[in-house]
Amino acid sequence: MATMGSLIGLVNRIQRACTVLGDHGGGAGGEGSLWEALPSVAVVGGQSSGKSSVLESIVGRDFLPRGSGIVTRRPLVLQLHKTDGGHEYAEFLHAPRKRFTDFAAVRKEIADETDRITGKTKAISNVPIHLSIYSPHVVNLTLIDLPGLTKVAVEGQAESIVQDIENMVRSYVDKPNCIILAISPANQDIATSDAIKLARDVDPSGDRTFGVLTKLDLMDKGTNAVDVLEGRQYRLQHPWVGIVNRSQADINKNVDMLSARRKEKEYFESSPEYGHLAHKMGAEYLAKLLSQHLEAVIRAKIPSIIAMINKTNDEIEAQLDKLGRPIGGDAGAQLYTILDMCRAFDRVFKEHLDGGRPGGDRIYGVFDNQLPAALKKLPFDRHLSMQNVRKVISEADGYQPHLIAPEQGYRRLIDSSLSYFKGPAEASVDAVHLVLKELVRRSIAATEELKRFPTLQSDIAAAANESLERFREDGRKTVLRLVEMEASYLTVEFFRKLPTEPEKAADKNTPVSDRYQDNHLRRIGKFTFLALVEKRHLIY
Repeated sequence: MATMGSLIGLVNRIQRACTVLGDHGGGAGGEGSLWEALPSVAVVGGQSSGKSSVLESIVGRDFLPRGSGIVTRRPLVLQLHKTDGGHEYAEFLHAPRKRFTDFAAVRKEIADETDRITGKTKAISNVPIHLSIYSPHVVNLTLIDLPGLTKVAVEGQAESIVQDIENMVRSYVDKPNCIILAISPANQDIATSDAIKLARDVDPSGDRTFGVLTKLDLMDKGTNAVDVLEGRQYRLQHPWVGIVNRSQADINKNVDMLSARRKEKEYFESSPEYGHLAHKMGAEYLAKLLSQHLEAVIRAKIPSIIAMINKTNDEIEAQLDKLGRPIGGDAGAQLYTILDMCRAFDRVFKEHLDGGRPGGDRIYGVFDNQLPAALKKLPFDRHLSMQNVRKVISEADGYQPHLIAPEQGYRRLIDSSLSYFKGPAEASVDAVHLVLKELVRRSIAATEELKRFPTLQSDIAAAANESLERFREDGRKTVLRLVEMEASYLTVEFFRKLPTEPEKAADKNTPVSDRYQDNHLRRIGKFTFLALVEKRHLIY
């Protein structure tokens, strides 16, 4: 079974961790935060209600800034740790390596740290200051000192300061896990207490509210606060506690807090009005009462706190899985991680090419649609016209006409015709290149492992595009070489069957020896075109 100290100490550590991570409660959007799930005690009171004196009485040390107007301008998370003995000291979360044994220095550090966020103005901030005090004279307890409620903005303050302070205080006390320590001065009508009014708004049943009456010794003669302390004037679910703070004269004389505690105890024990309540009055009793109640609330909330921590942990683990796990610090581990991510990119890229992801079908479309359409648009009708065939054949024959088939003429016609293939062939290589570049871009975007490494994404894209440029040049050379190879190779079988082909439109009376008549030239153009069709299929 966890002890009281260990439970409250555990919550203290969780609160400190939350603050370091930017979750400090009291802010917009904090509804589902871990801080809000942790039980805490918020100290609420109007200006000059004796709020600071109550906290110093609980701690037994002078450590809070004093002055007129708004002195507390940032929430102060005060974590008290009871020690078995030794020296008292304090530590701040923002200065973890510095230990304060002089509590006057603690007061100055609180003021300086407040000014660091709010400046020298009288503005407020909801970013808390975390102060831990270790002492044998305290109980294990955590208190949140909030700015005092005010009714009027003084010089140097924004007109909205009254509402801003109330909004900040409400952002803490609205939470169902917040215990409200409502501090009211006894020398004022309890019905006009700012703290009680606010507590009634957010906790109408009084289940979360502890009432504290200060300045009992300053009430008018003949009056007392017994009706309030015994719950007859304003009833709460928890007992009211009366406090007698040090007088201004005691403060001026530097009367220490331990002496003030003894003086407070003597006041209640000797008081005819409050003597029967003395055992339930004073700062020491208040501290023990709050500590016990806070421990009981923590114990009751442990299942929900654990559930929330587990849920948060699962969400963070899921985010880590999505983002990727930590990378080793040595060069070998880093190289392995980079290669692993490159392999992941390679798998996605292959899926785009081979199927399973869109994109690879566009490469097939280049050869099935774009290239045939481009070849159909080539000017073969003009190149194989009667006039051009006669010109090429006669130039190829020279001074000695061909006998059976104009082999050199055929070769020249086919070679010059195939040169037209080079343009569409190169365009096909460029089209495939553009498709592959787009697939590289898509693959990088779709590779989950690469998403948290934008620099590596850029490097992979640059390397892939550089390789594709090199491959495009190689591809162009290859297709041009293929076209040239087909232009240079006409089989013997092709020339062997030429004389056996009938001339469907030829005149039987035309002499065969006349090599340059239209029918003969038309026949040459026809077989040239047939050769081109065969070559086109070979190139495909």
